[in-house]
Amino acid sequence: MTRVLVVDDEPGLRQSLGLLLSDAGYDVAAEGDAQRALERATTEPVDLVLCDVRMPGMDGLAFLRAYRERGGGGLVIMMSAYGGEEAALAAMKEGAYDYIPKPFRPDEVVLTLRKAEERERLRHTVAHLRAQLDTGGPAVRAVVAESAAMRAALDLVARVAEHKSTVLITGESGTGKEVIARAIHRASPRAAAPFVAINCAAIPENLLESELFGHVRGSLTGATSDKPGLFEQANAGTLLLDEIGELPLGLQAKLLRVLQDGEIRRVGDQKSRRVDVRVLAATAKDLGAEAAAGRFREDLYYRLNVVAIALPPLRERREDIPALVTHSVEKVGRRIGKRIEHIPPETMAALISYARNTSRTCHLKLFLIDHPARQCISRGCYIYFVAPAVDLTRD
Repeated sequence: MTRVLVVDDEPGLRQSLGLLLSDAGYDVAAEGDAQRALERATTEPVDLVLCDVRMPGMDGLAFLRAYRERGGGGLVIMMSAYGGEEAALAAMKEGAYDYIPKPFRPDEVVLTLRKAEERERLRHTVAHLRAQLDTGGPAVRAVVAESAAMRAALDLVARVAEHKSTVLITGESGTGKEVIARAIHRASPRAAAPFVAINCAAIPENLLESELFGHVRGSLTGATSDKPGLFEQANAGTLLLDEIGELPLGLQAKLLRVLQDGEIRRVGDQKSRRVDVRVLAATAKDLGAEAAAGRFREDLYYRLNVVAIALPPLRERREDIPALVTHSVEKVGRRIGKRIEHIPPETMAALISYARNTSRTCHLKLFLIDHPARQCISRGCYIYFVAPAVDLTRD
């Protein structure tokens, strides 16, 4: 939730702005003294500051200068009934984001704050992507895909990323469902916000509701304090519900309400909280068949299945194996600080042959060794790929 600090020496205005902005979904703090406000703004998390220009003692422009000198990162919006354009220009020169003349309409204040929020989101997104470009992070590393099926899936990822639609990602275990989910998030306008993933099959049913929606103190055994759930932690970002087919029916109804209304309610709480979360779901099950059999809510299935991305198993996209092996070897090489330039043809042929002849999902497991052994050993549905000999003592 965006936190706004209101700085104005008029108690009535502080109160009215507090009510207005709280109703608009902001977390509001207020101070009538600029010096006290400066201490709060530099010691507490503050996203936006609404500050009057004329105040006794430290005025608004002095507050703005001191706030910037102390490294304050929130956007400052100045307010005044005096000075008109000259006051606005002076405030902008000092680093204010915007200027609102008094008296103002309630919708004018809210609109200005919304614009400021959007600017901050864009700034964080640009900074996030620039940092990834500087470090070669995941945003610039494409998903490894050579096969037509995976290229089609990535084309769909690129088309749906910019929208908030729910996406259902299906495929057998090991086909890369979470990789695709992260690619959607990284390519979306939410890239700078959190990506949160949960495996619905890995958490006991009696704890899963609290994990997703949070709880209030005393609502559960051992709940000594309020705890936000994953929906709140993923606010403004993306939440991946992996193994969604394992979600208990009772929680399916609550998830459906979140998707419909954009609100969650912590366990034991009477108050609903608004959340802005893009939901991605992944499963190895046929959810349509599960819904037809009554094991999964049909209305929730259709809510999740707005966009469907089906990932084929590796045995059906053998063209991807050389690229995946090369990518894995390079990744291990970077981790140990060595460059690995050669993968024996017989090793690659063995991997492709195994994928061609098995009816099961293939998982590549890479082991790098420092002696001449070069082999591909199969154990069940796993391929243990022993990489080519590398002299680890050489630069």
